[in-house]
Amino acid sequence: MFTIIGLMLTGMLLGYLLRKRNLHRIHTVITVLIWALLFILGIEVGGNEQIIKGLHTIGIEAVILTLGGTLGSVVAAWALWKALYKKKGRTA
Repeated sequence: MFTIIGLMLTGMLLGYLLRKRNLHRIHTVITVLIWALLFILGIEVGGNEQIIKGLHTIGIEAVILTLGGTLGSVVAAWALWKALYKKKGRTA
């Protein structure tokens, strides 16, 4: 845990120190690293027999969580929209 926090803070410090430099290729590097991490994660998941055997129940739970999270976000955004426009006296 401390390692992860330390790495994040180190990245923040480097970003702060290098903020005036032209780092136009950093987006490509980050994208490639994310793809590599996702590929390795897929290898790990595919190699785990328990996950593969329980994929149907994990999939159902994932769909329920996804729908619940999306619905909750939509309702919260709608409520915020209504609250902001009601406060200003305008209609949405």
